Amino acid sequence: MSHKRLIIEMGMGVDQHGQDPTVAAARAVRNAIAHNALPGVWEVAGLSHPNQMLVDVQVAVPFPDQVRQDEVLAVLPFGQKTLTLTDGGMVVAGRAIAELEDKNDDMYVAIAAVTVSIPDP
Repeated sequence: MSHKRLIIEMGMGVDQHGQDPTVAAARAVRNAIAHNALPGVWEVAGLSHPNQMLVDVQVAVPFPDQVRQDEVLAVLPFGQKTLTLTDGGMVVAGRAIAELEDKNDDMYVAIAAVTVSIPDP
């Protein structure tokens, strides 16, 4: 199926405590879509429901093989969703806090790009 890109949004997410790349990735996706409204999906593209959108998510995160993909995609309320994970982002030295169940001082930073496309008839 061919498609036309409508919007691309970028976001950043951090897991400061817990050393969980899924948390960082989900926060990056949430940040990317946090301030968007897409009336063009109906008014310009003519889609009858937002689940007709194609939503392609790319996330660069430390330890991408540990990311629980379904949790990251669950951040998106609508669309036909795909997720591509790549090794990237950052590991930054923070401060472990025992009460937060930190394993070490690491903070994980993820970067996301969310592309919304519409089907090309």
